[in-house]
Amino acid sequence: MLVTCRAVSKHYGHRTLFDELSISFSDDERVGFLGPNGAGKTTFLKIMAGLEPIDSGEVIRRRTARIVFLPQEDRFPEGVNVSSVLQDALSDIAMESYERDTQVAIALSKFGFEDPSTEVKKLSGGWRKRLSLARAIIQEPDLLLMDEPTNHLDLEGIQWLEKLLVSVRFSFVAVSHDRYFLENVTSRVVELNPIYPDGYFSTSGSYSTYLDKRANFLEAQQAQQAELANIVRREEAFLKSNSKAQRTKSKSRIEEAYRLKDELRELSQRNARATVAGIDFNSSGRKSKKLLDAKGLSKSLGGRLLFDDVSLTLSPGVRVGLLGANASGKTTLIRVLTGDLPPDRGTIALAENLRIVVFDQNREKLPQDVTLRWALAGDNDSVDFRGQNVHITAWAKRFLFAVSQLALPVSELSGGEQARVLIARLMLQPADVLVLDEPTNDLDITSLDVLEDSLTDFAGAIVLVTHDRFMLDRVCTELLGLDGDGRVGRYVNCAQWQTARARNARDAESDADRAKPKKVAAKTTGKRLTASEQSELRDMEATILEAEGHVEECAAAVEDPAVAGDHVEAEKRWQALQSAKKQVEALYARWEELERKVS
Repeated sequence: MLVTCRAVSKHYGHRTLFDELSISFSDDERVGFLGPNGAGKTTFLKIMAGLEPIDSGEVIRRRTARIVFLPQEDRFPEGVNVSSVLQDALSDIAMESYERDTQVAIALSKFGFEDPSTEVKKLSGGWRKRLSLARAIIQEPDLLLMDEPTNHLDLEGIQWLEKLLVSVRFSFVAVSHDRYFLENVTSRVVELNPIYPDGYFSTSGSYSTYLDKRANFLEAQQAQQAELANIVRREEAFLKSNSKAQRTKSKSRIEEAYRLKDELRELSQRNARATVAGIDFNSSGRKSKKLLDAKGLSKSLGGRLLFDDVSLTLSPGVRVGLLGANASGKTTLIRVLTGDLPPDRGTIALAENLRIVVFDQNREKLPQDVTLRWALAGDNDSVDFRGQNVHITAWAKRFLFAVSQLALPVSELSGGEQARVLIARLMLQPADVLVLDEPTNDLDITSLDVLEDSLTDFAGAIVLVTHDRFMLDRVCTELLGLDGDGRVGRYVNCAQWQTARARNARDAESDADRAKPKKVAAKTTGKRLTASEQSELRDMEATILEAEGHVEECAAAVEDPAVAGDHVEAEKRWQALQSAKKQVEALYARWEELERKVS
């Protein structure tokens, strides 16, 4: 086993995250790690990595295992560039300087960084995430612990990450709410949740396999509660029977009856925790055939054409999803549709007194110094939902908040809890058109399921921007794909969009190849390589010769009779030899990869 946790408990004040949790993670496992908001997923990853103390229990890590933690937020020192980040990641690993330079060059190419001197502060959120991944993976971990690795990645970035993780040789545990991502990369799913007897549910296989087995388990647990309740009722009737029977009752049967009552109480509490958030958007009920009618919309920003000649009609029941890479123009199109930005060309006709409600986590920031009570209801003790007064305690419980949390400042709520507050505020506004820009951030999977059900049942029109492919396919009646160069296509699902993107990329590459003069193409075999890759290829043979020389030195050190009786030193030299051999293997694999690019 790589990591074994035995009876691990963790508390924050009066709040218990998990109690006496026992679970193990082994080699060759690709684990999706799930759980409701506040269950302690991030804390548990930090405990496994040795970054967070436990209150009780034991964490056993394989002595030689290298465990690397990839946090949700991508943080880097000030003033560093891409290359120096990766160089620093290798600073604690014993290797020659040429080995370090080679590893950095390989990582830069593999992760798509063409200019090693690029300052980190100039990178977008998606490229900062790539750099965080590169920093973690270059350390060659035995176990990589990833907290929301798809955050800040667009759909292309997520697909790139999926391909990367499918090909790696190390084990990983990934906290993620991206259900297609989990389906595509995991071989085991673990859900951390107090609704289970052991505090978690684990099953081998894909995410869809987990869904089936989880549903069967919870159904069986509900049936167990009903059966146990019948048994307890019979035993209670026996205990309350006449005095003659009281005198003849056996002590063991009385004790068993009380034990069964305790078991029923515990089982009922676990099943009660399976409650989900009550998300239900408030439609105005307007029946107008055309709520919003856009024709020939075009928009450029900074001299760059984002979209051109876009026409779109929103009617009740129409749910449009917007697809595209980061900065392709999705949010700009939303702002044009809602009137925040004027189009360069085209027209937008709105139904009279149209009510558009916008959910934008980037613009609607919750004040962090107010209480949860104020964030949900302001200065009132109740909210007006669909013409009915709902008391603040009932409204809070609808979104899975305990009454005791109402006095907490918003700053102490988790990201998922704050997302539920934003949705609660949104539900109080009757809408003809819902515009949702990344509503899924920080929501747990159970809340995502409920959100999708609510959006599907919403009677008005919806415009949805999200990187969650599962939600797009389940909710939307049509998809608009923006390529970032002004073109917009219509698709029925994400798979069709991905196929079209791949086909367009191949066509563009073929067009570029045909445009090259043949005699030039024959002489410039390295044109498919970046400048750094061409330099790497030129030096590769010399680099391999140097690495093979290092292997010979390590082999001679292992065979040195002087260390035959020193087991610690002999083990150290053997490990150095294995590392040197792996380095040579990696260099040959890299050489073949570069050669294939120019063949």
